[in-house]
Amino acid sequence: MPQINAGEFRKGIKVVHEGAPYEMIEINFVKPGKGQALYKTRIRNLLTGVSLDITYRSGDSLEAADIRNSDGMYSYFDGTDYIFMDNESFEQVSLNKDVCGDQMKFIKESEPCGLMYWNEQLIGVSPPSHVILEVTYTEPAMKGNTATNVTKPATVETGAEVQVPAFIKEGEKIRIAAETGEYLGRA
Repeated sequence: MPQINAGEFRKGIKVVHEGAPYEMIEINFVKPGKGQALYKTRIRNLLTGVSLDITYRSGDSLEAADIRNSDGMYSYFDGTDYIFMDNESFEQVSLNKDVCGDQMKFIKESEPCGLMYWNEQLIGVSPPSHVILEVTYTEPAMKGNTATNVTKPATVETGAEVQVPAFIKEGEKIRIAAETGEYLGRA
């Protein structure tokens, strides 16, 4: 794989550190009065999610991670793993629920999503930017609370809970930012 010099470090690049794929999430360039320039980085392990703070010198380099992104579709949950279909190869691939974390709580079955592979092994899923879900339960709005920015919890069809404005009722479809769980508007 190609090498990435410290001067080419950017937020979002994927590198290999100690045999595992990492994503750079923060880079700070430090030029002390004497000596070499330093690159203080924070990298996140793409397999475990653990973040590390590492300082590199200006002459250091890292190997670029062989990350392949593909389009996929969420098929179902079998109790321990989420099962996806790769839209390019039409193969079924699985990912443990601990690796997926909270990002799956807004994705319905048969919804598109992004799949991330490292060494032909599925290591991550990225949800679409926004999803449209139906509100299955929410408390009715209190009279007089509609003029201000009052929010209330609502449960959507995937079982996740979202803060919505007081005027939203059960049965309405709402648009949600899948990565943050933020209410965007009615659908």
